[in-house]
Formats: sequence, C-alpha cells, structure tokens
Amino acid sequence: MKSKFFGMFVTILIILLLGAGGYIAFLLMDDSDQGGEPTVDEILDATWETEEITTNLANNDIIRIQFSVQLDNKKAREEIEKRDFQVYNAIINELSSMESSHFREKDSLQSLEEQLTAKIDELLHNGKVVRVYTTQKIIQ
Repeated sequence: MKSKFFGMFVTILIILLLGAGGYIAFLLMDDSDQGGEPTVDEILDATWETEEITTNLANNDIIRIQFSVQLDNKKAREEIEKRDFQVYNAIINELSSMESSHFREKDSLQSLEEQLTAKIDELLHNGKVVRVYTTQKIIQ
C-alpha cells in the first residue's frame, strides 16, 4: 500500500515539475520576443511628426522642411508633444546657422538629423530619441 502511494506521489511530482518547467520556458521565450526589434506599428506609435517648418538659412535662402522623430517609447512621444515648442526652437536654431550650400554636400541631411537627434534627446526626460528622419525639404 505504501509503495502504491509513493508511486502516485512520484508521478504527480514529475508532472508538476514538467509543467512548471514548461511554464518557465514559455515565459523566457515570451520575454525574449519583447527584446527584439519593434514592429512597424510600435515604431509608428512612438513617432512624432513636426509640422512643415519654413525659416531663413544663414545666407538668407529659405528652407521648408519637415521631420519625423522616432522615440524609444510611447511616453517619450507624449512628452515631445508637450515640448513641441522647444523642439521647434532647437530645429530653427540649427537651421538658421546653416547655408543652402551645406545641403548640397554628401551626407548633409544625415549630419543634420544626427545633430537634431542629440539636441532633441537633451530635452526629454521620459525616453530618448532613436532617430530623426527628414520627410520633406525644399530650399528657395
């Protein structure tokens, strides 16, 4: 009789251990999926777009430009929406020190985007800027 109960006890214990191991493996796999690259929908949820900005460059040419700012989380997007006046100020200050000839140089837009990424990132407390994209540019 004791060996029958012992056998059932061992069987139940093995089933519980296998179930717990499977559950832990499932949780670990689920966590590793979240650490991967964000989906397009997640990127869009964390991206803020400026309005079209028109301002003078240092050589008195006029630029019309627009940017999309990709942030690392949705809270950062909410914060940047509240700090939009500071972001526009940083963008206009950066552009007003540039000349139209700068935009003819190779990688000039990439350089501007990197500078804006750093400047805008300094303004945020609830996240960080992943990247700034130029979505429109016209120089007159």
